[in-house]
Amino acid sequence: MTLQTLLVVSAALVGVGVYGALSQQSFVMIMMGLELMLNGVMLAAVAFWALAAAGTPKGQLLTIVAMAVMAVEMVIGFAVVVAVYRARQVDMTDMLDELKR
Repeated sequence: MTLQTLLVVSAALVGVGVYGALSQQSFVMIMMGLELMLNGVMLAAVAFWALAAAGTPKGQLLTIVAMAVMAVEMVIGFAVVVAVYRARQVDMTDMLDELKR
């Protein structure tokens, strides 16, 4: 694959993620949009790393660490969503008036 192809796919992932995060009202869909944006950025980073330092696994290792951090971030985000739902019975952003009661 060429660098241009990877960057087009990366830009498409970021674009779909931005649209998904801004157009949805569900907490889960917003988090999925954010995850798509981060995956697009990581794909671009790996593509540039492969172009700059062909054959060295440092870029891939950095991406694996970033994916692990993203997994932890998503777990914390879903825990907050579950806590909000249990406390307020709200699963949409427009139904949540305030965070502090």
